[in-house]
Amino acid sequence: MSSDGLDQPSAQFLLRLKQREEKAFNELVIAHEQKVYRLVWRMLANQQEAEDLTQEVFVQVFKSIDTFRGDSKLSTWIYRIALNLTRNRTKYLSRRKQTSHSDIFADEGSLSHHDAQGITIGETSRPDLVAMGNEAERIVHECLSILESEFREILVLRDVECLSYEEVGAITGLAAGTVKSRLHRARSLLKHEVELRLGGSIE
Repeated sequence: MSSDGLDQPSAQFLLRLKQREEKAFNELVIAHEQKVYRLVWRMLANQQEAEDLTQEVFVQVFKSIDTFRGDSKLSTWIYRIALNLTRNRTKYLSRRKQTSHSDIFADEGSLSHHDAQGITIGETSRPDLVAMGNEAERIVHECLSILESEFREILVLRDVECLSYEEVGAITGLAAGTVKSRLHRARSLLKHEVELRLGGSIE
């Protein structure tokens, strides 16, 4: 079954999930784990923490599947769980002063990497473009990682994951107007940080 099919699951598939059928949950994890990992990784900027928390997300999904009523996409519901757990983990790490951005550029496994121009990182046909893409991505990720979490999560959900304003609102619990105003502020902050590192204004 495709991830799209699992995003709008049939009543039968939901029943299988709520009956704790192992095969159904395996299908669910395969369809959504990379998206969840990518979200968590970009929020925590720590590969090991992201891997651990991704597993925790699906444990929570398994425990809470009975509460899913189908009034949103399944991915939206899963993202909401992931974001709530990530917020809690961020607070915990902050209190213990263990937050580290040292592996923000660590390999994301099988996830696809693209820079702002859509150049696939790792492409070997144009080494010059690859180098430019790597540097641009490094700068953007570095700047993203230092933003306050409320701005970082909006940017990740809207501009990285390309979710709709409605989905971002459903995941974060924010009103549409708040999502748009916070996103505008987040983009401005990110642009400012990138410009500081580049030493000039960007469009």
